Amino acid sequence: MNPQTERTWAEVRPETIVSNMRAIRASLPTGTKYLGVVKADAYGHGAVPVARALEENGADYLAVACIAEAVELREAGLRLPILILGNTPPADVPLLLRYAITQTVADSDYAAAFSAAATAAGGTLRVHIKVDTGMSRLGFLCDEANLGESVDAIAQICALPGLQAEGIFTHFAVSDEPDADSVAYTQRQIARFNAVIDALARRGIRFALRHCAATGGTLFYADHALDMVRPGLLLYGYGDTTGKLGLRPGMTLKSRISAVKHYPAGTRISYGGTYTTQRETRMGVIPIGYADGLHRVLSNKAQFWTKDGFAPQRGRICMDMCMIDLTELLGVGVGDEVEIFGEHASLDTLAQQAGTIPYELLCAVSPRVPRIYL
Repeated sequence: MNPQTERTWAEVRPETIVSNMRAIRASLPTGTKYLGVVKADAYGHGAVPVARALEENGADYLAVACIAEAVELREAGLRLPILILGNTPPADVPLLLRYAITQTVADSDYAAAFSAAATAAGGTLRVHIKVDTGMSRLGFLCDEANLGESVDAIAQICALPGLQAEGIFTHFAVSDEPDADSVAYTQRQIARFNAVIDALARRGIRFALRHCAATGGTLFYADHALDMVRPGLLLYGYGDTTGKLGLRPGMTLKSRISAVKHYPAGTRISYGGTYTTQRETRMGVIPIGYADGLHRVLSNKAQFWTKDGFAPQRGRICMDMCMIDLTELLGVGVGDEVEIFGEHASLDTLAQQAGTIPYELLCAVSPRVPRIYL
């Protein structure tokens, strides 16, 4: 047996992720560029293997959250342009220049500091300007009251020495929500973004890359894709809307039954005794717990897939293991695989049971869980 699969492991299929990218691209207007979001270790799938698969199969850009993630990709030999979506200290501009990394600019002070640092280093830093059209996070505030002031500021940034303003982008807040208020809100964000672009164009300022569509925008507002899209979770095949494009999960999280025990009715299971057997019970122990990324809040809520069907989880999830009820699954025993989520056990269902979103459960899969690339 492979030592990596004796306990708990994640099977990752880069070819499935590439297939998802192709399906997404096919749904977009011809010529739309594709940015692969590989921040947070590619949502737990492994940034370098995923980025390499995307690069080899026609992606145009990559995006990460911070400079450490970008440098990791460059040192692994990735050559695609890489956009850092978050802030970077101006002191790291020489590193950005050395590795040809594109930096987001979200305010005038940072822009001035980036300009000074790039000029001092004798280089030109490629940047994308972030516009806040309603996410209320990073970016130049471009609601109706602040549009003029922000356009002035962006125009000044585009004239700074040492900076090449390649792109401009915004982020939708509720583009994946179908209710009328959310649709109206997203349409308002689109209108604000277009107003910024048009105002700058009237001053002779144009950008090679204008982008606003992440997962929700790519799915539901593809007619506003502009020059490039940057779907995140969608690329990896999760979310309750993936069926629209026939996407499949890129990762399957598995464990293996390490013990089977029999308990009489009335036996309390695990810490706190939160579950009590109602009958004679055949209980399996699997070596996965919250230190592996299986949230404790899922205790007594989740069910995991076995070769003979789903087994309900019983009692508190521990740090390194948890218990599943095998009373009705007599053919399942020690050594058999258990799928926590993947092709058979929906990550979306697991996220609903945990009261969270699929992103969090993917990112929670801990580094001690080996990734096996199939």
